[in-house]
Amino acid sequence: MTRLGVLGSGKGSNFVAIAEAIDRGELQAEIAIVLSDVADAGILSKAKARGLPAEHVPPGKFRTKMEPEAEEALVSRLRAAKVDWVVLAGFMRMLKTPLLEAFEGRIVNIHPSLLPAFPGLEAWRQALEYGVQYTGCTVHFVTPEMDAGPIVAQAVVPVQAGDTAEALHERIQQEEHRLYPRALQALAAGSLTLRGRGVLRT
Repeated sequence: MTRLGVLGSGKGSNFVAIAEAIDRGELQAEIAIVLSDVADAGILSKAKARGLPAEHVPPGKFRTKMEPEAEEALVSRLRAAKVDWVVLAGFMRMLKTPLLEAFEGRIVNIHPSLLPAFPGLEAWRQALEYGVQYTGCTVHFVTPEMDAGPIVAQAVVPVQAGDTAEALHERIQQEEHRLYPRALQALAAGSLTLRGRGVLRT
């Protein structure tokens, strides 16, 4: 059984979607550990409510990344949990060498836009302000560059007349909750793998 290590900084809605897909038998995997850089993150309480190992790893002094020692602590916990894949679910820090090297080609993230369009923070707001007719969400492999790794899967969300940023974000999140488990199942089943700078479908 594929073992997932989930990293998150917020309320954990994508974590819940993944866990519920596992419960329904749609995702052939198990969540081995949940880790957060935020001590009171909702994802930790949701994981503990499910009886899953869940820990806070203090990030250190930086705002956008973990200190090297903190990232090494993440690596240590993920290795101890024997995870096959590292799944970012609202993890708000850039990953650096310790984690990227330890789990090379085995870290995935979901981003609320159709990458490469609108990387970075509040991508739904960026899309709305730019005036696009369609946006969506993207599951991608994690690389040192922000939101720039090879794409695993995407889903389209139309922008509706009169949309607010909040309404658009909510619809994107609903699509994320469907897309992420499906993409993880493809990875767990071995039908998608990372090859160089691209994704190989077998």
